[in-house]
Amino acid sequence: MLTIKPITEEFAVCQVEDYSQVNLENPFVFTGATDDEKSLVCPIALVPENALSVDKTWSAFRIEGVLDFSLIGILSKISSLLAENNIGIFAISTYNTDYILTKTTDFQSALRVLEEAGYQILG
Repeated sequence: MLTIKPITEEFAVCQVEDYSQVNLENPFVFTGATDDEKSLVCPIALVPENALSVDKTWSAFRIEGVLDFSLIGILSKISSLLAENNIGIFAISTYNTDYILTKTTDFQSALRVLEEAGYQILG
């Protein structure tokens, strides 16, 4: 089973005008741009002044290690386990691994659900 590492930062999910006030070198800064919006996930302390909309109620964990692209169903399994317990997620994938955010109020419950399902939770 996979290992889960909680991240001590609390996060904000934002819509921003642009990324001019975002230091992409900071850890745990995730951006996403489409033809009609620019999104940012970052530690609460790093929310830029040009944020149009901000939700500061998120906590996160990552799946430890480097995940091979041939692995199938990792996010599906985690999201299904959490959905069965009425816990919503916001998922972010990087080249190496996946990050899962839940509402901070659900975070400890999410970790407990995953631990009971056999995931190792790092302290």
